Amino acid sequence: MKAEVDREGCIECGLCASTCPEVFRMGDDGPAEVYVDTVPESAEQTAVESQEGCPVDVIKVE
Repeated sequence: MKAEVDREGCIECGLCASTCPEVFRMGDDGPAEVYVDTVPESAEQTAVESQEGCPVDVIKVE
């Protein structure tokens, strides 16, 4: 499973980073970013929750 963030559309709310810190973090330049190549199996559910909870729908988890 992979995750990605459309950083241009990110409003920097931090919800994804707080929901799934194993996959997402806030970048030094502001918007959220994915910092793992593959979502760990133990974090798959919270990664999907981050996608579903994103207020601007810029997260994809596949």
